[in-house]
Amino acid sequence: MKCPYCSHVETRVIDSRSTEENSAIRRRRECTNCNNRFRTYEKIDEVVLVVIKSDGRREVFSKDKIISGILRAGVKREIPLTTFEDLADDIERELCNKFIREIKSHHIGEMILERLRGLDEVAYVRFASVYRKFKDIESFKKELNNLLKFKETP
Repeated sequence: MKCPYCSHVETRVIDSRSTEENSAIRRRRECTNCNNRFRTYEKIDEVVLVVIKSDGRREVFSKDKIISGILRAGVKREIPLTTFEDLADDIERELCNKFIREIKSHHIGEMILERLRGLDEVAYVRFASVYRKFKDIESFKKELNNLLKFKETP
């Protein structure tokens, strides 16, 4: 850490404390050259994930949007809310672990479908019908056949 007084690069930490919100660590430092003391704050550098919509618009990733979408797909199904929250957390964690800053919305949709397929078939088909914009019964039949093939695969 560079000293703000003499620009010397060697300092030592005298004291470290969490801030009241536990969102950062406050450190008291002392310059080994001029012996002046100063404070630094260390906090997590949060990366903002941007979703690229199908029409080209960009918006900040929202886990709440995922939850509301799968809640609509799972309406009147006996799936606990915590299951949907865990699914959204899992997707958010996977995206953050990839260290990407932008992702196309259709990739997120496919991630949701992948998880819903193993969770609840009705919620899967409902979500797929909106996400894939089914126009007729043939679209439904095709998706159902894909779902049946997936179930048959060991």
